[in-house]
Amino acid sequence: MTVTGGCQCGAVRFRVEGGLGEASICHCRMCQKATGGLFGPYVGVAELAWTRGAPRRFQSSNKVWRGFCEACGTPLTWEYVGGLTSVMIGTLDDPSAARITLQLGSPSKLAAVDALAALPTHEPTEPRAAAHLASIVSLQHPDRDT
Repeated sequence: MTVTGGCQCGAVRFRVEGGLGEASICHCRMCQKATGGLFGPYVGVAELAWTRGAPRRFQSSNKVWRGFCEACGTPLTWEYVGGLTSVMIGTLDDPSAARITLQLGSPSKLAAVDALAALPTHEPTEPRAAAHLASIVSLQHPDRDT
């Protein structure tokens, strides 16, 4: 099974051979800061090949390097010094291929995470939302190699 993905601008693209490993979200403060989000969503990979460009890397601790696109800033990898590598689930061309089975770093988990499912949603068919969405022209790389 081959899985592909990349950054938002398309400067960095990758291919994963052998399928995806364990998928998790981490609530620790380092993952929150590294992703700019409520948590870091990761999926382990056995064999990762860069097919276009390569990420810059930042050592966020004595144990972990984080890869990101230098051009657009997209977080791409979580690389443990012991050899375990994960990619950010949102960078997969098909993020639904990753099945999240575990949460880590729960002492830093924000209360808002548990309330997300109960929040109201605006459907894309609502007039105001539809007009806004129709005005957006995406400039990001498509979810496939071109």
